[in-house]
Formats: sequence, C-alpha cells, structure tokens
Amino acid sequence: MAGGGFVSQGNGKAYPGELTSFVMVTCVVAAMGGLIFGYDIGISGGVTAMPSFLQEFFPEVYAKEQSAHLTSQYCKFDSATLTIFTSSLYLAALLSSVVASTVTRKFGRRLSMFFGGILFCAGAILNGFANAIWMLIAGRMLLGFGIGFANQSVPLYLSEMAPYKHRGALNMMFQLSITVGILFANVLNYFFAKIEGGWGWRLSLGGAVVPALIITVGALVLPDTPNSLIERGNQEEAKAKLQKIRGLNDVEDEFKDLVHASEESRKIEHPWRNLLQKKYRPQLTFAVLIPFFQQFTGINVIMFYAPVLFKTIGFGNDASLMSAVITGLVNVCATGVSIYGVDKWGRRALFMEGGAQMLISQIAVTIAIALKFGVDGNPGELPKWYAIVVVLFICVYVAAFAWSWGPLGWLVPSEIFPLEIRSAAQSVNVSVNMIFTFLIAQVFLTMLCHMKFGLFIFFAFWVVVMTVVVFFLLPETRGIPIEEMNTIWEKHWYWSKYMEKQSAFSP
Repeated sequence: MAGGGFVSQGNGKAYPGELTSFVMVTCVVAAMGGLIFGYDIGISGGVTAMPSFLQEFFPEVYAKEQSAHLTSQYCKFDSATLTIFTSSLYLAALLSSVVASTVTRKFGRRLSMFFGGILFCAGAILNGFANAIWMLIAGRMLLGFGIGFANQSVPLYLSEMAPYKHRGALNMMFQLSITVGILFANVLNYFFAKIEGGWGWRLSLGGAVVPALIITVGALVLPDTPNSLIERGNQEEAKAKLQKIRGLNDVEDEFKDLVHASEESRKIEHPWRNLLQKKYRPQLTFAVLIPFFQQFTGINVIMFYAPVLFKTIGFGNDASLMSAVITGLVNVCATGVSIYGVDKWGRRALFMEGGAQMLISQIAVTIAIALKFGVDGNPGELPKWYAIVVVLFICVYVAAFAWSWGPLGWLVPSEIFPLEIRSAAQSVNVSVNMIFTFLIAQVFLTMLCHMKFGLFIFFAFWVVVMTVVVFFLLPETRGIPIEEMNTIWEKHWYWSKYMEKQSAFSP
C-alpha cells in the first residue's frame, strides 16, 4: 500500500503442490476440535436460562428472576456464583495451555488433541450427572483443560498441513467447527428445555461427550504434520508425509526449508525466554493483541449469554432460546463467507470491514436498548417488532465477527510464528485469549447491571481501537509460505527496525 509500508508479499518463493483430498480429509477431521469449544460456548448460556437448572443450583438467581418486576432488567442475572460456573472453564484452559505447549512441541500435535478430547469427555460426564455445585465447577474445569489442549494444537496442525495458497481457508475450518458447535448447542438447548420434569439441562451438559469423542477418535487416526515429525527427528517419515500431502514427489525446496527451520529451532533451548528477543517483537505483540482484541469485540457477551441477554431485554423463555439459535445460524453462514474469501481478499480487508460493521451494529443496539429500557431497566411490554429489530442488529454484528475477528483471531497468530517459537507463542496466544474470555465471562453480568446499555459503547470503543491497530501495524499474510513469514516483518514500515536484515529463507 503506497506510503504505508503495508507489504503483502514475501520473497517470491512458491512451493509446488495442490490441495489434495488427503489434506482435505485430515484438516476436516482435525478442525472438529473446534466443536468442543463451540459446543461449550453455546450450551452454557442456554442452560443458565433454564428455570429448572437455576432452581436446583442457583436458587437466589431463580428467585430474583421470578420477581423481576421488582428490580432492573439489567441486574436480574447478576450473580458471582453463576458467572463462576461459566468462567471457571476458561481459567482451567489458561492453566492447561502452558502444559499443552510442551506436549505439542515434544510429542506432536496429535497427542495434544487426544488429551484435549479425553479431558473434555470426563468433564461432560461429570456435569451431566452433577447434583451439587462442586460437581458443576469440577466438570467445567475438566472441560477447560480439554479446550486448552485442543486450542493449542488444532490451529497449528491446520496451518502446518495446508498448502500455503489454501492455508487461510483450511485453518478457518477450526472456526467453522466452533460456530457449528455453538449452533448445535443452541438447537439442543431449545428442545431440551421443553422436556417434562425439567431435567433437559442434564442432556445439554452431558451432550458434550459427542464432540469430545469425535476429536478423541480423530486424533488417533490423523497423521502428524511434517513440521512436527522433523521437529522430533523423524526426517524420512516427514519427507514421505510431505510428498503424500502435496501430491507429488518433488518437495525438495519445502522439505529443506522445514529441516532448516527445525535445525534453527533445536538451537533454542528456552523458547519461552527467546520469545522476548527483539527479532520476535512483532510476533509476540500480535500473539497478545489479537486474542485480546478478539475478546473485546464483545462477541462472547452475545455467545455465552445469548439466551440470558435476550431474556434480559424482554424476550420470553422460548423466544430467548430461539433467538440464540438464529444468531448461531448466522454465525455458521458468515464463517462460510470468510472461508471463501480469506485467500482471495486477504486478512486485512476482512479485519477492516468486520470492524466497521461491528461498530455500526453496536451503536444501533445501544440506541435500541437505551430508548426502550432507559436507565432503570423497566421496559414494560416489549413490542414484537422492536424485539425483531434488536435481533436483526445483533445478527448483523455476529455476521461481521464471524467473517473477521472470529476466524482470523485463530488463523493469523497460528501462521506468523517461526517454528523455533511456534508452540510457545501459540501458548501465549491461547493463554491471553483465555485470560480475557475468563475476565469477560466473570464480570459481564455485573458490568451489565452497572453500565446498563453503556456496556455496548464500551465494546464499541475497543472495536475502533483494534481496527486502527490492524490498519497501521498488521501486514498482509495471504499467499506467503509459513516458513517465509519473516519477510513480511522485514519489509513493514514499522516492524522492520526489529528484524534482522535477512530472513533465514531469503535467497
């Protein structure tokens, strides 16, 4: 881009190979790891909107909801215990992501996925049979440990398996699986809430066993990536695997670059300490900023608590769950748009357009809620047309996130790290994501109670900040081989001063 230094091309090296059916199948199976994350995001909000669940585990919230005419609509779900139920998972994911980094580096991406599936399966079973708060929290912690392993390994696996020309679309299948998991969970919540006797929440929570088994079995049949095999000293097997992945025998250039990267990686005894080196400053910056910004779009406010939020703004029980199903469907469809366009339009274009669309939607939702609820939060009867308008703008917002910050928040960090720091840097990325997911899950209902409709303005401010940061500081990574990624920083108007003059793969 003229005058800005936003260089989007590498040094021109292009590896041969096309998108083979073998790669497609392995990436689809691996991407199923996103199901466990998405299912949990979708299921927790719906379960906390079920009266029978609240009555059994959170009677004070249930009592407050029944007397909602006596209090502000903004505050009726404000409960520290209820938010701990949701947010404890993300604290556990934060802790496990550090361990997952070592497992992913030393034993491969597949084993990390396998551990994730097993832990998630155990958590789902415990939650499904829970009869006390401690069982719920313990189950959520196990789910969190599983998510920490899966989110650490799956994006790396996808980026390493994909041909560089199709890396964006294949990596985004992880985000597509997350959105499918959310939609699946919302649909199940809608129907399980209607079960006589009020025990449908057990099926909702226990149903997490299904996506857990998918990724567990999938991890057993998947091949390891050539990068991971070389990293662990299996060069002959890695070359044969690379030939199968690329669908041809001539893979010498790419194989030599992978071996060279691995040799450089072995010189790094302490990847965590080396992350702080000056030459890794750009990657470390975005390993922190991208997951931070992803959470401060406000999307998890919608996805964690969609049924609760819709119920809070005046929808009935069934209506709030159905509204969550609608937003989940929009989420899946819009992610498909991103998969189609990410390698055509580029990462920066999607980031910028998504940011503008989210900002407009948040302002519209703020106005709609402010006009009807005011500061006291007592709207009286909510007209049907008004509720439809609110849902419409929320859907526009969800669509914007689903083709920008949602998938790109996982894609871009997974493709910008050199091999020698890749596992550690991905762990930083997952950890920051989970820290702020935990924070927002923990304080959202309290913030809604005190900030009221101003909460949406709070998130709109951060959307402006993140869009400006992307415009000035994030170079385009489309169409650049993953082992050549240093070239984009060397040619960037700002980051070039932190880089060595010549990348390891420049001619």
